[in-house]
Amino acid sequence: MRKAPDWFIEKWFNTDTPIQLKDKLGQVIFMPVFQMLCPGCVYHCIPQALEIFHQFKNQNLAVIGLHSVFENHSAMKPLALEVFIKEWRIPFPVGVDLRKEGEWKPETMRAYDFHGTPTVVLIDTQGYLRLNHFGHIEDKKMTDFIQQLLSE
Repeated sequence: MRKAPDWFIEKWFNTDTPIQLKDKLGQVIFMPVFQMLCPGCVYHCIPQALEIFHQFKNQNLAVIGLHSVFENHSAMKPLALEVFIKEWRIPFPVGVDLRKEGEWKPETMRAYDFHGTPTVVLIDTQGYLRLNHFGHIEDKKMTDFIQQLLSE
């Protein structure tokens, strides 16, 4: 196991203050990584993240979304994401992955070595990266893994 890298966030939604990984130590972190124009994200990742947020609302779980754009940069700006978040009624914080000028791959995506979207990340209470999975994971398998991390 390795420690989860820090996040590199350009802008936050649904939070008054920027969130750093160290702020969430002591909680299990479920981080759905998505792009708003990604079909797998819209059909699987976002609905699963919403379900997990509501299912584990009163437990020691932080749901932190990451909008990590590696294609169609001009179409997926923060203003469009703000509308997307409101339309989908996403209640949890969502960070916009920082992309340096001239780079196609944003910084958090680079640090975690994401292979695309959707990706699901789970970080345990000590800050160790326990899951970094590209693609969809069946809901029951995901909730079982979260339960396991919560009980550790």
